[in-house]
Amino acid sequence: MEENKEIQEQEVVETVEVVEETVNQEAQEEVKEEKKPQRKGRRRKIETVEPTESEWKEQVVQIRRVTKVVKGGKKLSFRAIVIVGNKKGMVGMGVAKAAEVIIAIQKAVADARKNLVSVPLFNATIPHMITGRSGAGSVILRPASKGTGVIAGGAVRAVLELAGVENILSKSLGSKSPLNAANATLNALKSLRTFKDVAAVRGISVKDMLQK
Repeated sequence: MEENKEIQEQEVVETVEVVEETVNQEAQEEVKEEKKPQRKGRRRKIETVEPTESEWKEQVVQIRRVTKVVKGGKKLSFRAIVIVGNKKGMVGMGVAKAAEVIIAIQKAVADARKNLVSVPLFNATIPHMITGRSGAGSVILRPASKGTGVIAGGAVRAVLELAGVENILSKSLGSKSPLNAANATLNALKSLRTFKDVAAVRGISVKDMLQK
């Protein structure tokens, strides 16, 4: 029994020594790796690009579910009316249909950017009174003094605000459809003329025209 105990003790001692040697070797290897000079390589600079806000603003005027009668039954889809403008004299309207609302809005935005209208602004309002028509609806626009604000509602207000008009009086007559109202407003803004254009047609200067 005593001989077996001695043999076991010797085996334990030997295993402890082996473990200590392996630990010491690993520690020495780590120190060597730390002392090795690091290779100087070209470090690529990762440039972070911050997303910039687009100057174009979008506003959804109406989303409507429409149905189309086909041979197998009824086909459901969504129609979106979207106004796009930069509030600096450029505005447009887009209409699109799709099976999903998000896709309809995206298509309407793309359509609006293709049909932009340039609006001649004068002191944050329009140069003169104008009436626009579309279908059975009409919109009257009248310039206003500073501090009046945008006196309009619905689709007319959306178009005027995104065009950059800050002071204006408006009245919508006839059809109450948002599509007709927006089309009539764009028709009126498209028909506006600047003082310079009118003076050129009359063959006089802007100063002489305003004095009269």
